[in-house]
Amino acid sequence: MEKYEEIEKGIITTYRKRIYKKFRKSIEDFQLIQDGDRIAVCISGGKDSMLMAKCFQEFQKHGDKKFDVVFLVMDPGYTKENLELIKRNAKLLHIPITIMQSDIFKAIEHTLEDSPCYLCAKMRRGVLYGMAEELKCNKIALGHHYDDAIETLLLSIFYGGEIKTMLPKLHSEHFRIELIRPMYYIKEEDIIAWKNKNQLEFLDCACAYAQKKAETDSKRLEIKKLIKEFRKKSKYVDASIFHSMSNANLDALLGWKRNKKYTSFLEDYDQ
Repeated sequence: MEKYEEIEKGIITTYRKRIYKKFRKSIEDFQLIQDGDRIAVCISGGKDSMLMAKCFQEFQKHGDKKFDVVFLVMDPGYTKENLELIKRNAKLLHIPITIMQSDIFKAIEHTLEDSPCYLCAKMRRGVLYGMAEELKCNKIALGHHYDDAIETLLLSIFYGGEIKTMLPKLHSEHFRIELIRPMYYIKEEDIIAWKNKNQLEFLDCACAYAQKKAETDSKRLEIKKLIKEFRKKSKYVDASIFHSMSNANLDALLGWKRNKKYTSFLEDYDQ
């Protein structure tokens, strides 16, 4: 048995409960895939997106939906070494990638912003939507996972002044494309365990600025450390934060927004 076959077998045996069943459950719970879909599975080269690609392959073989996939690598200006690493891993894992070029890294290289990360992420998303349309896809899949969702919620509260997280799916405002996140229920610790078990090495961060910032002044890293500290007091803290995202009590909020319209609790307070 070749290594890629061992890895595929492990996803539906060793990691069936922690990874594959959660992948399928998110698809079912949030109705992420329908028959006839053509999905651009977006691969950044990291552990999350590579595992997502393998889960899609397994779901195509064992799932109950009939759909097509394109494993899309959008090259924003990777170094030769980073791009080669992505190609080697794709070959090792038997993922038939389609590489499309862009010049995003070059475009933001001389930005006047102190932190170009938001601009870069926004540009990359727009380019991915455009590439997906060019490939005649109606959906793009990103590898955001369980930890990304709860961290984003806390980041929004602590630094954004609002209660907001990343949704498992959403429609683009400017493209006829839907974004889906089928890794939504999968914990990062299980992705890391899968990677280590199979002795795989993936791209961590292709941007020198973001990598340096993550090591010195990353708000997301702060949130990760905060959650880790709370876990020492309660092993259920992750689940509690995650559950709160679908359990908002509007009777106990000062206000809320819906379709860009703000509603205050005072509007029906005396009714």
